[in-house]
Amino acid sequence: METTLKPKGKKSINYYIRALHRDLGFFAAGLIVIYSLSGILLIYRDTNLMKADIQVEKKLSPGMEDSKIGEALRIREFAVTKTEGETIYFKDGSYDKTTGIALYTVKEIRFPFNKFINLHKVVSKNPLHWFNVLFGVLLLFMAISSFWMFKKGTKYFRRGLFLAGGGIVFVVILLLI
Repeated sequence: METTLKPKGKKSINYYIRALHRDLGFFAAGLIVIYSLSGILLIYRDTNLMKADIQVEKKLSPGMEDSKIGEALRIREFAVTKTEGETIYFKDGSYDKTTGIALYTVKEIRFPFNKFINLHKVVSKNPLHWFNVLFGVLLLFMAISSFWMFKKGTKYFRRGLFLAGGGIVFVVILLLI
């Protein structure tokens, strides 16, 4: 006698949702691995762990005031360390008042880490934002369809509702702290 996994007769909505949950779950597992690893990398973007030094030469207006140089170069916490003649020195660089040339070093995140980090920082104008939207919808479907894994009223269904509620409360508390 041969056994089948398909229910006999008409298939219920539970059957289809469970099958879709299973199949999309395996697809989502691959996305989750990449997205979670890139999220972990994103935490350390303020360190020099994945960064390389890049030399930059930028032409500014000659004779700029000290306070305007940081704005023009978009350097946060800009501070002049010393001035020698027509040259102004600041952390990791210098500016020549006569020529307007600024030479400085910036730290940029290396490839492929920069691509992973950009997955989380995509704006709606970037076509890659559709990946984030798809991923969010997929995860939402996985969360909601998981309630079809067990019959309503069973111990496991109630436990799932309790744990899901606990997860929501946990995030709300984290956001309020």
